[in-house]
Amino acid sequence: MPLIPKKKNTMHQKQAILTPTHPSPVSPPRAFHYSHHFNTFTTTRPVFPISTKKKNMSWTGFKKAVTRAGGSVTVKSVDKTMDKDFDTEERRYKTLKSAGETLQKASKGYLDHIRAVTRSQVVIAEIVSNLYEESKQGQSAYTALGTYYLQCVQEFDEETVKQLDGPFRETVLDPIAKFAHYFVEIDEAIKKRAHKKTDFEQCKSRVRRLIDKPAKDAGKLPKAEKELAMAKEIYENLNKQLKDELPQLIALRVPFYDPSFESLVKIQLRFCTEGYSRLAQIQQYMDPASRDEYANGILDGRIDDLLGQMQTLTITSLGK
Repeated sequence: MPLIPKKKNTMHQKQAILTPTHPSPVSPPRAFHYSHHFNTFTTTRPVFPISTKKKNMSWTGFKKAVTRAGGSVTVKSVDKTMDKDFDTEERRYKTLKSAGETLQKASKGYLDHIRAVTRSQVVIAEIVSNLYEESKQGQSAYTALGTYYLQCVQEFDEETVKQLDGPFRETVLDPIAKFAHYFVEIDEAIKKRAHKKTDFEQCKSRVRRLIDKPAKDAGKLPKAEKELAMAKEIYENLNKQLKDELPQLIALRVPFYDPSFESLVKIQLRFCTEGYSRLAQIQQYMDPASRDEYANGILDGRIDDLLGQMQTLTITSLGK
């Protein structure tokens, strides 16, 4: 059975209003079709079957591990097996794995930070609105504006951000997590190759020592040679499979990640444009003269005057 499945040529299109519909959790989404909220587009992904089988070391496996550790002492440099092609592909895979895991963590953080930003906006707006409402000295031009701002950011948090949560999970987070799941499976395959390589080298060492110093039992060498042939076949088959299919996995990273990247851009666009359009409505109620005063330094002087008035209050120096 191949370690990495071949890419299929079939594709399905699924409709969604805000939340795209995907296949069952055991296979990554193969297509997305968005409405006008994200601009209509269709994308496809390579499909990978995911194994959820949990691997535990058996007693036999434990004994093999101990045997390998002890036998490695007798393996000399002449018995070592080197494969530079595999080493190259393994380095490329480790680079992909590192990038994939970082991408998964950063994507999760992005969604969390969006929620944190909008929630902070709501908290700030609530405080500003309360400050204006509780003020007893005169009326500020921004008294009503504080209420408008609070309503604006609350609607943005409740309507826009919460509507983006589902699509972001299904088109960005879930596919990235499913791709990262294969790193565990492939790491196990690479680990298995390392074990079979050790077995092969130990068999070579055993045969070499029996040739250099023949045993009294003439049947030991043929038996060791037979074990060597079996170990060599197992190792070379697994080694070839990894060398053939690791490049395929690495090549599939772009068509697999492409739909998620496109979704991320469109979701970011929706978030930014919605936020801009809502805040632009608030800006029209602000005094345009304050911008000129800020540019000319007049506003800074006014703030300094207010700070000076605060400093003249007795309560500001009672604690000294």
